[in-house]
Amino acid sequence: MFKIVSDFNASHAQQQAATCLIEGIKDNKYQILHGVTGSGKTFTMAMIIEALQLPTLVVTHNKTLAAQLYGEFKTFFPKNAVEYFVSYYDYYQPEAYIPARDLYIEKDASINAEIERLRLSATTHLIERKDVITVATVSCIYGIGNPENFARMVLSVKIGDRYDIDRIKKRLVAMQYERHTSVEVPATFSVRGGVVDVYSAYDALLYRILFDWDEIKSIQILHPVTRQELNVVDELVIYPAKHFVMEQERIKAAVTRIKDELKSRLHYFDVQNKIVERQRLYSRAMYDIALLEEMGFCPGIENYSRIFDGRQEGQAPHVLLDYYPDEFLVLIDESHATLPQLRGMYNGDRARKQTLVEHGFRLPSALDNRPLVLKEFEQKIHRCIFISATPGKEERKRSENIVEQIIRPTGLIDPAVEIRATKGQIEDLYGEIKSRTKSNERVLITTLTKRMAEDLTTYFVEAGLKVRYLHSEVETVERVEILTDLRSGQFDVLIGVNLLREGLDLPEVSLVAILDADKIGFLRSETALIQTIGRASRNIHGNVIMYADTVSAAMKEAIAETKRRRKIQMAYNKKHHIKPKTVEKSIQTIIKREKKKKNTAIHTSLELLKKSCNVTVPAERKKLIHILTQQMLESAKRMAYEEAMVFRDEIKELERSL
Repeated sequence: MFKIVSDFNASHAQQQAATCLIEGIKDNKYQILHGVTGSGKTFTMAMIIEALQLPTLVVTHNKTLAAQLYGEFKTFFPKNAVEYFVSYYDYYQPEAYIPARDLYIEKDASINAEIERLRLSATTHLIERKDVITVATVSCIYGIGNPENFARMVLSVKIGDRYDIDRIKKRLVAMQYERHTSVEVPATFSVRGGVVDVYSAYDALLYRILFDWDEIKSIQILHPVTRQELNVVDELVIYPAKHFVMEQERIKAAVTRIKDELKSRLHYFDVQNKIVERQRLYSRAMYDIALLEEMGFCPGIENYSRIFDGRQEGQAPHVLLDYYPDEFLVLIDESHATLPQLRGMYNGDRARKQTLVEHGFRLPSALDNRPLVLKEFEQKIHRCIFISATPGKEERKRSENIVEQIIRPTGLIDPAVEIRATKGQIEDLYGEIKSRTKSNERVLITTLTKRMAEDLTTYFVEAGLKVRYLHSEVETVERVEILTDLRSGQFDVLIGVNLLREGLDLPEVSLVAILDADKIGFLRSETALIQTIGRASRNIHGNVIMYADTVSAAMKEAIAETKRRRKIQMAYNKKHHIKPKTVEKSIQTIIKREKKKKNTAIHTSLELLKKSCNVTVPAERKKLIHILTQQMLESAKRMAYEEAMVFRDEIKELERSL
């Protein structure tokens, strides 16, 4: 059962909104919760989940907001399974071909192991239990493998049962676990005599299965690092380490179908007299077939998912939604931004893969390894609530029941908005920042480009301020860490582009500065401006400064809507004798990043080197990389390879941020 655990009670506005939406769920497939920033929409969502008692999928448009929602729902539902499902790539260059230049770009990606574990945790819990809330980005509409195959490809063991250890080893390999001499990382296993250790790919636990000859005598659950015994169980089910897994018999049948498709496609190229494309496809496909027959897996196996699943051409792939039972709830947070993303994923993916297929890099079946189109997404859901402070026309068109939530539980009103000229804006902004930092308050600054965010960060750092920047090239886990550091006072000013708008819950922020507010475009539209203004609505001293030389139509509309809300909120506070107060929220680490143990002396040396350079400035980072490279080479000459590896890893981190 879903049960909210919270230190505070719902406000009248939250109770009213939740009740209207719960009652409307019977008659409406789509509804809207039109709630202003800081009005406690997340708690209202939690109340709806508790009332309906349905597995829930919460979809939002970026990883940072998803991480924040994940942390909040884990706080509200500590006894239930709250999961985080986003793209596991820190860096992703998709496979592509540019015919005009005859340039093939091979797929290149950096996978975040912790995010991959959380994705597997989400699908595993959806199979095992009903009390699951998954917070996801649009990654949830991309193919991830057949849930029936995933649920079937498990290792189930029980005390007293007889097993051949060789059979267990083969099963774990088929489940994509790697055999090591000792298990130090997830998705690995080891066999030593009658002891089988399996480091789970999804729940950060180590399972130890003890045999007496061929009979299982004990099943222990251990801490993967300390090896401390956490529990002893009578039976255990271990799930696969990858989503794309399949039994050997099904792989053999799929390989036969791949060969048939290959034969048909080669004939097509022969008729077209495309010799290069024919040879290219033959080499690629035969290499993949050889790996599938020998290992049961190949790079890019997802491109054959339609064949493995037995789907028809054009049929929708299996996605996260297919792991849910028939009855579940979908909450689309910041729907004005999330819905266009859900609608737009398919076309770009299709165009890229069509080119690969036409030029012999992939079989036509690769076209069906794709995201869902919006119509397919809608067919898979039955109850959906759009949540936004600025719902768009598309949501309004679909929804008959629109519930407004304008009053904040804290009594806070929308921030006052001030327009200032761009002449001397940086100097003016510097003075505003100094004023806020004296009061231990934080500042957000939004720019139009990543380059401007970085350059402005460099300028303010050189002026003696504690400033960081945040944009899409900052890796997923680091984004969350940056926001936590801002709240805790590690630095005072955060500069960003598009990631500082929707949903970020930062009560310490009392000033939001919008540079180039009068520019026409997506980043300075009415919706974008209202969302950005909302970042200052959780602090009693909240204020917004728009730097502009003219007043655009979007600015007029955003300011008018802010004034409308302020009027309603002030009237409500006066009527109920409410005194506004800043939101109080504990600072928690949402996603922890495992850090490798380092030699103390080397670690101290590294810290001293870092302090000698300002790593927030690109030129300084380059200088530090050069120094560390020299240190690495010197350590290698002395055959101190462990030291050299420490320097190497630090260089890689700095190069990634550079």
